[in-house]
Amino acid sequence: MISFRVDGRSGVPPYLQIVQQARQALRMGLLQVGDQLPTVREVVAAVAVNPNTVLKAYRDLEREGLVEARAGQGTFVRQLPPGPPPGIHSRLGRSLARWVSEAREAGLDDEAMESLLRVTLRVPDSFSEEEIA
Repeated sequence: MISFRVDGRSGVPPYLQIVQQARQALRMGLLQVGDQLPTVREVVAAVAVNPNTVLKAYRDLEREGLVEARAGQGTFVRQLPPGPPPGIHSRLGRSLARWVSEAREAGLDDEAMESLLRVTLRVPDSFSEEEIA
């Protein structure tokens, strides 16, 4: 079962942090179709948020068709988000973790890595083989 975390300093509303973490867990294969999400009471006890915050997050996930609430039973995963299957996300996540480790060893800090990622996302071919070699 997933455990949610809420960072009050992030600037992202708590309900949206829960939604994002649920989506991420689905993409990474930590949650599967049929799995039950923690109850509202469990989330409230774990992260000290208002029950309405959790309900709003779960309603957003339900509107997206990712989960369904079953009266008296809880909230269950209905389907995975669109995109590649969880195995792809896990494999690419491990590859990215290796890259981050290599970047840290090369002396890049988080800001430098974020800048590099932003440039690469905007212009995927911005680093040609000749420039890298």
